[in-house]
Amino acid sequence: QDKDKLEIRKLNDPPSAEEVRDMIKYARNMIEEFRRAKRYKYILFELLEICELSLDKMGAVFEDSNVYMLHMMYQAMGVCLYMQDWEGALRYGQKIIRPYSKHYPAYSLNVASMWLKLGRLYMALENRTAGVKALKSAIAIMEVAHGKDHPYISEIKKELEDH
Repeated sequence: QDKDKLEIRKLNDPPSAEEVRDMIKYARNMIEEFRRAKRYKYILFELLEICELSLDKMGAVFEDSNVYMLHMMYQAMGVCLYMQDWEGALRYGQKIIRPYSKHYPAYSLNVASMWLKLGRLYMALENRTAGVKALKSAIAIMEVAHGKDHPYISEIKKELEDH
């Protein structure tokens, strides 16, 4: 799966091996810079800007399914959630879910967690149809991973009934 996880954009003029290596180095540096920025309590807008600028630059070489892109999108989604920017968080989550479903095992709690976040975001933004579908996707994974009687599952099912 490493090839899928490190997918490069299909361009008319593909990047050289050196350009790809340089972009991987850049991505790793940006991830570390983001971690430092979080530790030093940067302003949330600045954290989001770090994510967006690095996504723009990396996006010239990497596909959205590339692990470096996914990492930065996940961080950006987290900042949006913290800022209560539900639309921004949803946009990032929608880009993340398909590659997560491809990269992680079938019953991964990482995928379930992303479906859960998406479901709650859809519900908060009054898109009940998409919210129900996402929450049911989370439940399906969690029933296998945790067992059908787990309290988390009961809690999510209650959320569905209440909406």
